[in-house]
Amino acid sequence: MDEIQNVNWFFDFDGVVVDSVGVKTEAFRILFEPYGSEILAQVLEHHRLNGGISRIDKIQYSHTHFVGTPLTEIELANWGRKYSALVVDRVIEAPWIRGAREFLVEMQGRTRIFLISGTPEDELKQVVEARGITGYFDEILGSPIRKPAHIRALLSAYQLQPHSCVYVGDALTDYYAARETGLHFLGIQGDIELPEDAQVLPDCTGLKREVDDIFSGMS
Repeated sequence: MDEIQNVNWFFDFDGVVVDSVGVKTEAFRILFEPYGSEILAQVLEHHRLNGGISRIDKIQYSHTHFVGTPLTEIELANWGRKYSALVVDRVIEAPWIRGAREFLVEMQGRTRIFLISGTPEDELKQVVEARGITGYFDEILGSPIRKPAHIRALLSAYQLQPHSCVYVGDALTDYYAARETGLHFLGIQGDIELPEDAQVLPDCTGLKREVDDIFSGMS
């Protein structure tokens, strides 16, 4: 399709490009298991429902609301380092989401592709570089800046119209970020049921076909 070269793509990372959501869940399990099964269950459910949100925010929320003891900045930074140590190597080695690599290879240089994640930006870039896929993306952006702010900054910097952009994500955070900024949304089905009005795919193999459906008749 000719129009696909005029589409600008915004991708989440975990659960969309690589199959690493389970790695992040296991890290929360390891960190909070010492607090007992009841608190652990609350932490894991909060983590599951808030995919795409900074781990620092989730750790602080869990300590404040479930453990009952907010962390100091120094303690929170220490928890962040522990979390990173549990996940970085495993995310580097995580398998691809089906169709993601093929899509990136095919589309490289034909259109703009941005990577936006709740992962700390330095760590995200480290993982992407270690996987050898930095060149697929025009920008690689992570936390602490939230996704809607990143999207707005990219729309401005690249002079893009929201209606020419598609956000591909697997979390409610991604869905609402796209809605808030006016982007089309395509969901990759993971552990979370996305809203009924969302177009949802099992993996990335059907991305171009779905975008064809979205943009047919718009030009």
